Amino acid sequence: MMNPSPARRTDLLAAGAATVTVVLWASAFVSIRSAGESYSPGALALGRLLAGALTLGIFCLVRREGWPPRAAWPGIAISGVLWFGFYMVALNWGEQQVDAGTAALVVNIGPILVALLAARLLGDAMPPRLLAGMAVSFAGAVAVGVSMSGGDGSSVLGVVLCLLAAVGYAGGVVAQKPALGHASVLQVTTFGCLVGAVACLPFAGQLVSDAADAPLSATLNMVYLGVFPTALAFTTWAYALSRTTASKMGATTYAVPALVVLMSWLALGEVPKLLTLAGGALCLAGVAVSRSRARAATPEAVPPASQPERASEST
Repeated sequence: MMNPSPARRTDLLAAGAATVTVVLWASAFVSIRSAGESYSPGALALGRLLAGALTLGIFCLVRREGWPPRAAWPGIAISGVLWFGFYMVALNWGEQQVDAGTAALVVNIGPILVALLAARLLGDAMPPRLLAGMAVSFAGAVAVGVSMSGGDGSSVLGVVLCLLAAVGYAGGVVAQKPALGHASVLQVTTFGCLVGAVACLPFAGQLVSDAADAPLSATLNMVYLGVFPTALAFTTWAYALSRTTASKMGATTYAVPALVVLMSWLALGEVPKLLTLAGGALCLAGVAVSRSRARAATPEAVPPASQPERASEST
């Protein structure tokens, strides 16, 4: 059996890393819902980031990773504040104000914002397949959101918070991409997580108070969020992002709503509606389209007269 080419091998590794990220981020929605009953939004974000920073710090020590180069710090600092810090607090708070369907729908404008910002600031291309895939996935996200929304109406504050979370996510992704050109994946992820934790330190008192009263299951969910959806998933995300465009990686996260539906079904016994399943299928189909490649055009046969051998004979 022939070994894949280096380029093909890189694509496969990046796709595998993106898959790990999407699965773990989908599981985070279930854990946030559980831990959020005992921890306030800021406390949950800080506890998650501290657990993630500790895990990443251990890996950095084992691999003897030093401080990131100065050129990487602007991207690390911006992504740390916007994505690791602001996004997590806003999302945790938003999910306490609106139902899961509405939250998923509003937050999923994030990949669209990523594509627009990346095209403007990073010069990312916007091929038709990417745009078509994002349109299909967003339609699926709308279907999932509508089918999962409760009948009590949505809190305006909750919708605004989820919208702000999407903006923070998009800004963080676009800021992180250039940093990966100057520092390692582990450096960018670790120090971004540390910056986010520092930004959330004002919630330290609330974290101590909540932890004293929270059941063990809620605390374990918070630790899980830090170790897996944060430390591991953000590292695999950065690995994949360093090997593709921000726009394509953003489109990949449209698989999250479909996986959340499946996990809620298996873990919480929440049987999805037919519209929910259809929306999830659209999300996955859109991701497949956005990450597919156009077939290379078949090279046309060179006319005999234009071939070098024939040309020399005619002279």
